[in-house]
Amino acid sequence: MLDQKVVALLNQQVNKEFYSAYLYLDFSNYYYDQGLDGFGSWYRVQAQEERDHAMLFIQYLQNNGEKITLETIEKPAVALKSAKAVLSEGLKHERYVTELIHTIYAAAYEVKDFRTMQFLDWFVKEQGEEETNADGLVKKFELFGDDPKSLYMLDSELAARTYSAPSLVL
Repeated sequence: MLDQKVVALLNQQVNKEFYSAYLYLDFSNYYYDQGLDGFGSWYRVQAQEERDHAMLFIQYLQNNGEKITLETIEKPAVALKSAKAVLSEGLKHERYVTELIHTIYAAAYEVKDFRTMQFLDWFVKEQGEEETNADGLVKKFELFGDDPKSLYMLDSELAARTYSAPSLVL
């Protein structure tokens, strides 16, 4: 049986992951509206990943006999002012999600919930990758975003990203 504080945090994370998917769909729509279909596609894949993260948290809770509590998903409130600003918001959001994962991990550590800590290890690693990817996008945009030809090439590069479901064994 899991500690109830940990269960509450895991349930909250389900909602946060679905919010992340919503946010990235908003980003995707922004880029499609701007004619940057590669950026739009990249964030659509990102939204799929976040949805799957939520489902992994749900499966983990269910595997441990815990009740799932679904909450309302807030409408994204990020002002989408420019292509670069959206990328910066993406990096900021990934850092926020990392903090959330660390908070759950700390709560599990406090009660010596090694099973949950092991489950979260994958997310800790994943968040490192997410932050690196988001930071890389910001840096690439800073280098190439003002040049139309380079922006076209970056957009084409991002369009090549494909979706693959996470391979976390629960």
